[in-house]
Amino acid sequence: MTSFLHHHRHLTKPKSLTTLLRPITTPFRQISSTSTETLEIETSIPFKSHIIEPPSTTVSTSASELMTFFKDMALMRRMEIAADSLYKAKLIRGFCHLYDGQEAVAVGMEAAITKTDNIITAYRDHCIYLARGGTLVSAFAELMGRQDGCSRGKGGSMHFYRKDFGFYGGHGIVGAQVPLGIGLAFAQKYNKEEAVSFALYGDGAANQGQLFEALNMAALWDLPAILVCENNHYGMGTAEWRAAKSPAYYKRGDYVPGLKVDGMDVLAVKQACAYAKDYVLKNGPIILEMDTYRYHGHSMSDPGSTYRTRDEISGIRQERDPIERVKKLLLTHDIATEKELKDYEKVVRKEVDEAIAKAKESPMPDTKELFTNIYVKGYGAEVI
Repeated sequence: MTSFLHHHRHLTKPKSLTTLLRPITTPFRQISSTSTETLEIETSIPFKSHIIEPPSTTVSTSASELMTFFKDMALMRRMEIAADSLYKAKLIRGFCHLYDGQEAVAVGMEAAITKTDNIITAYRDHCIYLARGGTLVSAFAELMGRQDGCSRGKGGSMHFYRKDFGFYGGHGIVGAQVPLGIGLAFAQKYNKEEAVSFALYGDGAANQGQLFEALNMAALWDLPAILVCENNHYGMGTAEWRAAKSPAYYKRGDYVPGLKVDGMDVLAVKQACAYAKDYVLKNGPIILEMDTYRYHGHSMSDPGSTYRTRDEISGIRQERDPIERVKKLLLTHDIATEKELKDYEKVVRKEVDEAIAKAKESPMPDTKELFTNIYVKGYGAEVI
């Protein structure tokens, strides 16, 4: 583990939270949690860039947006903790990859875009589905293989989907979603849409050949594609520095610009994604490396503590947790009290419990569903 700490400065203590959370231009005073008045906040650490000027580290937000960030991430965290319990109770079967710790990526990205933009990701997809507008009931129903799930109970944990809100999955094959994301961007350019496509992948997929082939086409055709490497520093149980000669993933595009972003800072993610969207609509693809961390193991079958220490995990929780960062902002700016935030966490717990109960009432898919969603409509098999 000494060698890991030597290779990874992201585990070192960042600037003082007191310094980071101080307002820049807005004087200190009580602010309503519904206020849309502009607050300017500094990102936790500067952006690093590759062949492009980085965006400003001063992010415009509001009390209302910060409260929304807190609520959305708290809901996601509780959903994933509940999924852990459901898996251990054998109500969720098969593979299950949890997102707790990485919530700022999903929430910050969504804050910078619209539903006309597309997102496609790998198998750690529950929270991104929720950010795109999915419901807790449809999420839990899908996890438990029920008819009311977002993929009608046939996809399970790795194959969430919501096309009407621009969410194209949920893919189980490592790296395979990236060429599909480039295809989505191609369609947007072909149809002259002022929209972009985000293709998310992990550091474990960053060495895939198909990623570089797709990136080459995106660059040749100036497609509005944003490749997002969610670097949680372990591909399954392998530390990034053991798998990649160059773990500076934002530079790996060579001729394609890149940014390294603190993926545990929801405001930094929002700023980077807004910047990237504006850039790719005019110039073609960009790579965003989100420096993030997962608290659970790779999947539910991985205890997550054989290749990293418990001290490392608890250190990240204490210094970089995305929910705690927003909570400190809310308290520092006198937008909410400790009691109000704790009361909301109780509301979230109840909301998740009620969604699980409702999802359990959903029946298993009918056997006829075995023959649906395989062929183009009108050309498939029929059940007699």
